[in-house]
Amino acid sequence: MNVQKTNNTKDKVRQLQIKLYLSAKKSSSRRYHALYDKTYREDVLKRAWRVVKSNKGCAGIDKETIEEIEEIGVDTVLNGIAEELKTGTYRPQPVQRVEIPKDNGKTRPLGIPIVRDRIVQAAVKLMIEPVFEADFKDCSYGFRPKRNAHQALETIRKACNNKGIWVLDADITGYFDNINHDKLMMLIEKRISDRRILKLIRNWLKAGIMENGKYLNSELGSPQGGVILSGGNFCKCWYCSLLSLVTWVHRYKKYLLSLIQSQFAINHL
Repeated sequence: MNVQKTNNTKDKVRQLQIKLYLSAKKSSSRRYHALYDKTYREDVLKRAWRVVKSNKGCAGIDKETIEEIEEIGVDTVLNGIAEELKTGTYRPQPVQRVEIPKDNGKTRPLGIPIVRDRIVQAAVKLMIEPVFEADFKDCSYGFRPKRNAHQALETIRKACNNKGIWVLDADITGYFDNINHDKLMMLIEKRISDRRILKLIRNWLKAGIMENGKYLNSELGSPQGGVILSGGNFCKCWYCSLLSLVTWVHRYKKYLLSLIQSQFAINHL
């Protein structure tokens, strides 16, 4: 494949995404079973490579950088990835554990996949993101395309100007570190029935972690730092894991409202 030939590549991928989104929006119960073969399409892998390159991430456990892939030849690398996906020989590598400082003095653990795994993750993300995007409420801003925290703050500002008096600030401690893999897969399977896609996602979850030269099993949680199963960049299915949070909020919204009302009454005694 020739990476330099990008005419209409974006349009073709985008057209496919729009088609998936519209069909998912039309039927909230539809499950998709024929997505895997699209992940190794030439135009999809080209787009995935551009996404990974634009993120400017560091190397994983194999020490191979984006620059080194360009030296090898992007065409060569993408052709190799496509062949592995076609033949079913693709196997993800463990992520590299990196600790980054937080404002409160603590650290946040990141899991950095190798660049080639990030390309495959980006390709899968391109195919499944439109499906899950169709299920999200308009009030949801986290890790969504063309949405950000500033937009959420603006929505809150407008609500407050419109006689809104309550802002609920809540957080689930260690949420991405404690995601149950089986429950996450159950959520994904509500929309995706393609067994090869599901196998890829589960393999990423179970790929393991390399920390200080030691291999650690990943039986729980979703590493932040990748393209598709991260809390920092996308699940961004990054997305799929957030579905459980959305479900939790809707399930307990009556309780939350009663709690707010009770607090309001106490403050005005």
